[in-house]
Amino acid sequence: MSHDVHIYTDGAAKGNPGKGGYGVVMEKVGNPYKKEFYEGFRYTTNNRMELLAVIVGLEKLKNPNTKVLVVSDSKYVVDSVLKKWVFGWEKKGFLGKKNPDLWKRFLVVYRKHQVDFKWIKGHNNHPQNERCDELAVMATQSPALSIDAFYEKEEGKIL
Repeated sequence: MSHDVHIYTDGAAKGNPGKGGYGVVMEKVGNPYKKEFYEGFRYTTNNRMELLAVIVGLEKLKNPNTKVLVVSDSKYVVDSVLKKWVFGWEKKGFLGKKNPDLWKRFLVVYRKHQVDFKWIKGHNNHPQNERCDELAVMATQSPALSIDAFYEKEEGKIL
């Protein structure tokens, strides 16, 4: 499938769990159009930020049924989708699985588009991945961090 949009994503957490953030770079194929998004959280995990980056990127798409390629260095996210694990988890109500709130949110937006995934090795001089990493790390250092309420409640770490 040829893609209309490429979404590059990365997540970060200092302490894991600890302060976290995600970074997203979106590019329209065949067009110099590019957008960047990022957000930091006061207490979360790297995997949650990796997944949230993908979700936010997909949620930013304005037209339904967009053909999109998501490029991520997260084996957790890419394998969960490509190996179809997440669909089995969904059938079992995400029982015993981490991050059910985000996986449910992912599946809603995933089903609105035609999404392919590609895994790339992180910190390997891929320009968009490096930029996403910069954005995610920068987000963790924001003076105004958002609250990952689901995670803090699940972990009993209301700060």
